Amino acid sequence: MSALLNKGIAVGATFLTLVATGLLSACSGGEYETNVHPIEEAFNGIQIKTETAGIEFIFSESDACAVTCYERTDMKHAVSVKEGVLTIELIDEREWYETFYGFSDPKITLSLPRTEYGDLLIDESTGDVEIPSSFKFTSVDITVSTGDVACNASTSGMMKIKSSTGAIRVEGASCGALDCSVSTGSVTLSQISCDGGVSVEVSTGKTDVSDLACSRFDSDGSTGKIALNNVIASGMMFIERSTGDVLFDGCDASEIYVETDTGDVRGSLLSDKVFLVETDTGKIDVPKTTSGGRCEISTDTGDIKITIQS
Repeated sequence: MSALLNKGIAVGATFLTLVATGLLSACSGGEYETNVHPIEEAFNGIQIKTETAGIEFIFSESDACAVTCYERTDMKHAVSVKEGVLTIELIDEREWYETFYGFSDPKITLSLPRTEYGDLLIDESTGDVEIPSSFKFTSVDITVSTGDVACNASTSGMMKIKSSTGAIRVEGASCGALDCSVSTGSVTLSQISCDGGVSVEVSTGKTDVSDLACSRFDSDGSTGKIALNNVIASGMMFIERSTGDVLFDGCDASEIYVETDTGDVRGSLLSDKVFLVETDTGKIDVPKTTSGGRCEISTDTGDIKITIQS
């Protein structure tokens, strides 16, 4: 019995030592190094899969292409060209008891000698993603967890960005279609020209959209407020919120549909509409115009106040 007890104590001590080792390693931030990967093979598409590393795109003045990784020695990235796709993948060699994140910020920097590429796919966790306006892709598909995304690049096809608690910012871009989705994060869109539709889905996050032209605008959300400034849709505009307000400033669409529960709907449109509005306990103040496209607004307790800019 004594031998078994001593053996159990020894095993427990070993376990605590391993855990402490992992904690100490995390607290120290682990060992970091910078690795540069020159890319000599031709490629068109780009695919990145990592966890905590931030991702930055920069334009190279020379013809040289390189991927620079500032990374933990036990969390390196494999960089290669596979079937015409530049692939960057995390190789996590940590022990299970070392899976604590340190305090340093790993980073992946792509130095690219040209500005137009094929499909861009990024699967990220907590790191931020930054893509400047000098780049253009066939399509962009970015998924992050708590990281922020700042994308000023353009696409000929779909631009899709999804985040949980991180912020999404798209500015000065043109795209075939745009789809942004967050849970508790925020979405900011500005100076965007979109040939197709724009979709913004949020839960409790705030949405700010300004100087945007598209064929159709859709936004679905829960408690997040949405503010639209100079947003023009050649087709339909559909907005749904629960407790968040819907604010217009110089916006327009062929038809507009807004539905909220306790949120207010206020602001100005650019052209006359045939207003069909209803609220349970809120106040209504809309122009008595009889021409133009359909504008249907429904709230429960929220107020409705719309004007037409002259």
